[in-house]
Formats: sequence, C-alpha cells, structure tokens
Amino acid sequence: MPCTVIRPGDMADNILSRDKHPEWNGERTKMVYSFPDDEKRWQKYAELRAESLRMYGDIRLATEFYGAAREFMDVGAVIAWPERYNHDELSAIQHAMNLKLQDEAAFFAEYQNEPLPVEVVDADELTADQIAAKINRLPYGRVPVGCDHVNMFIDVQASLLFYVVAAWGDDFSGVVIDYGTYPDQQRPYFTLRDARRTLATVFPSSGLEGAIYAGMDSLTKTQLSRDWQRDDGAALRIERCLIDANWGSSTDVVYQFCRQSEFSALMMPSHGRFVGASSQPFSEYKRRPGDRVGHNWRMPNVQGKRTIRHIVFDTNYWKSFVLARLATPMGDRGCLSLFGDKPEQHRLFAEHLTAEYRVKTEGRGRTVDEWKLRPERGDNHWFDGLVGCAAVPLIGQRVSKAP
Repeated sequence: MPCTVIRPGDMADNILSRDKHPEWNGERTKMVYSFPDDEKRWQKYAELRAESLRMYGDIRLATEFYGAAREFMDVGAVIAWPERYNHDELSAIQHAMNLKLQDEAAFFAEYQNEPLPVEVVDADELTADQIAAKINRLPYGRVPVGCDHVNMFIDVQASLLFYVVAAWGDDFSGVVIDYGTYPDQQRPYFTLRDARRTLATVFPSSGLEGAIYAGMDSLTKTQLSRDWQRDDGAALRIERCLIDANWGSSTDVVYQFCRQSEFSALMMPSHGRFVGASSQPFSEYKRRPGDRVGHNWRMPNVQGKRTIRHIVFDTNYWKSFVLARLATPMGDRGCLSLFGDKPEQHRLFAEHLTAEYRVKTEGRGRTVDEWKLRPERGDNHWFDGLVGCAAVPLIGQRVSKAP
C-alpha cells in the first residue's frame, strides 16, 4: 500500500512504524538518503538562490555557483533517483535541495516521508484583521502628544524600496504615521512580484545599484526634510533612518549612500540577525574596543573598507516586541497603533505583519521566539520595516530600556 506521511502520528506514519505495526513491514522511501556534508556552501547557495529569484525570477546565480563548486557540494549526498531534476538544474542533488529550500516542511513530509515535528504556534497570534483595526483615528502623518521621537526604516529590494515611519514615546507607546513604497504603486493591493512601477522603470538609464541609490536619494530627500506635525502644534523631524543592508547585491551601495547623502548624520546601514535558541544571544557577545552594545542591538566599531558605523539587531526579539505592542490595548502603556479611521486601508500592511509566525524554541538553557515565513504568504517587507523602526529609538536616544 503506497502512502505519504503528512504529519507525525497520522495513519501513514503509524502504518509504517514497524514497532506499532510490524505485520505491515513498512518501508519509508526517500528522495535523499544522505544530505551533502558541505553545509557552508549550501547556505551560500540558498542566499544566491533567493537573490537570483528576486532579480531574475529564476535560479541562474545559484546554479552557476553550484556548477563551479559541485565537486565539493555533492560530497556525502546519496540520492534515490539521480536522473530526477529540472531543465534549469544540474543534478538530482540540486533539485532536492531546491525543494527543501522552497518549503522545508513539505519536503520532509512529501519527499522524505519523515515530517518535521509539529511546531507549537502561539495561540494568541494577531490576525491581519485585528492589526488593521488597531487604528487611532489620527490623520495620516500626525504625531500624538507624548511621542517625541520619529524614525524611519527602509527595506531594500531589487525593484522597490519599502519604508515605514513611526513615532515613539519614552514609554514605548508608538504610532505608525506613514508607510509605503518607492516608487509609489498607486494602488491599494500589490505584491513585490507584480509591481508595475519599479526602480528600473523610474531610472531606466541606471543599473541595479544605481537605481537603488537614486531611489534611496529621492525617498530620503522627501521624508527626512519634511516636518511631522504633532497634536500640540510642535513640528518634529525624523531623527534616525536605518537602511537594510543585508541583501548582498545592495550592501555596498547602501553603505555608500549612507556615507555620501546630505542626511548622512541621520542614516545608518542596518543588519537584522536571526538569533535562535541555539545561537549566541547578544548579551553574551564579547565587547571589543569601540563597540556600542544596547538592548538586543550592537554597533560594532568601524573596520575595513566601510568607514561608517552600522547597527546589528536581533530580529526574533524585535519581531516579538512589535507584535506585543500591537496586542497592547489602546490607552495602555506601550500600545502601538496605526493612523487613520479606516481599517480597510491597512489591509495590505497588516498582511505583511502576519506573513510570519512564531515558534517557541528551547536551547542553551533559554526559550526564545523564532519567527518563520508562512509558506502561503509572500511579502513581509513592511513587517521588517516596523521591526527596524522599533529598534531605532534605543540608539542614542533617551529611551534606555524596552518594556
């Protein structure tokens, strides 16, 4: 009886267990009987694959890398069907690793007959509707009394820049006062993949890095030079703007722009880091001369060819922090809300904020939230932007500790 194990403990899983049903003589066939040994190169492959999909919609960069290093990357792999791979792949090993990278849970269930352990997802997770309804009825761009700091985060993609502007009080009550993309898509619902107006269409004579540079320049000139009106009549300006520098193809140009911009004193490249339960927490990093270390962020001393400082922060911690602020009732200390009086206008923004889910994981004697992208969801860029905004007030501001 052929069958596929979907989740631990289902009928197929039980039937295949020779301990539970020895009379069936169950045998689990697999696509991969032994995975490659070179984890470091395959991690690099995963990064190039993601980058290539963003830039070209295919995996050409990853395939080129694999072809050059195949003699090392194939070592240790044992595959069931060596001839099974697609026309844009070089081997069945590459094909299997692509399936694993595409959806790890589905891969281990559908192709390995060894589904991953069921993950315990927080039952109190906010829905997109709940987030969209967290409105404060203030006009777009208006800062409420009690918020003294305005900051901005830019998430850099090959075709679009996603940005979020937020205002914060010293008790970490906050308001999202603006968000959007550059170029503006001029429609309420879209994805990165189907964007019609892109950096390339706005700056057709520029290459990838040139278009990103020009886009950042245009966006920051608009946002960093404007006044943000507070309810008591005070005019505030953005005090700090972090720009995502994680994507390899944009890292150098982000550093260059932050150094050369007329607003260089306000801008800083940033690197979000996944700090899981088994990872070394920021509190245990050895502090080197010139480093600045704060609450789940650190600012390494300047070194190498990049002559400006950058910020590194724990994305898992700050994602949990942001969702906790959104779950805080209106009026309570530490509440985070959205501008406007129409929940439907925030539908897409809320979907970005619910594109990931948390899994509580234990390791190294501690329990942490690890955030993972939902397979059915695509874009999470405004979530990254709001997370970056939450970390900003702790950098050189009077807010010294998150609640």
